[in-house]
Amino acid sequence: MRVQVLIRPKAGILDPQGQTVERALPALGFEGVTGVHVGRLIELDAEDPSRVPEMCEALLANPLIEDYEIVEEGAPDAPRSPS
Repeated sequence: MRVQVLIRPKAGILDPQGQTVERALPALGFEGVTGVHVGRLIELDAEDPSRVPEMCEALLANPLIEDYEIVEEGAPDAPRSPS
């Protein structure tokens, strides 16, 4: 099954990439944008999607500073998250 893992910095964790993007947008004519966070998306095919949270905790995300959401293709729109 195709699975997407969306990884973002936890609330309160410094996000220098997000801050850089947020400062650059007004210079490019995009006003009124705040709260920018830069994360990453990992897509994978998993024979056992129930093991994806374990993969996230062990390798894909740093649970000390990152949150993650898991979306299974064809599943209801609500993503799964450990928090």
